[in-house]
Amino acid sequence: MRHGNSGRRLNRSVSHRKAMFANMATSLIEHEQITTTLPKAKEIRPIVEKLVTLGKRGDLHARRQVLATVKNETVVRKLFDTIAPRYAARNGGYLRIMKAGFRHGDNAAMAVIEFVERDIDAKGAADHARTAAEEKTESEAA
Repeated sequence: MRHGNSGRRLNRSVSHRKAMFANMATSLIEHEQITTTLPKAKEIRPIVEKLVTLGKRGDLHARRQVLATVKNETVVRKLFDTIAPRYAARNGGYLRIMKAGFRHGDNAAMAVIEFVERDIDAKGAADHARTAAEEKTESEAA
C-alpha cells in the first residue's frame, strides 16, 4: 500500500528522479522557460517555487540549501540576484504551466513551464553567449 507516499514515480528510480528534478530546476532558472511533459511540469513546480522562496529569504543558509539542489553556482547567483527580487511582493505562484499539445512519436502530453513575470531575453541567452564565444575563439585561431 502507498499510504502517505505522494508524488509521481515517472518510471524512474529515486536517484534518477532526484537528479532529473535538479537538472530541470537548473534549466528552468537559467532559461526561465522550458518545455517538458505535463506530469514532469506538475512535479517540478513545487520544487522550483520552494527554491524561489529560499531565494527571497536571501541569507547564507538559504543559499546553501539551494546549492544542495542546484549544483550550478551561476544559476544560484541568478536566482538570488535577479529572480528572487522580482517576486519580492508576490506570495507564491511564481510559475505557470501551459499545455502545449501532444508530442509526435509517443503522443505524450506536453507543457511549457515558465516564470510568471519572466525575462523574454533569458531563453536562449546562454546559448547565444556560448556560440558568440566559440565564434570569437575560432576567429582568433584563424
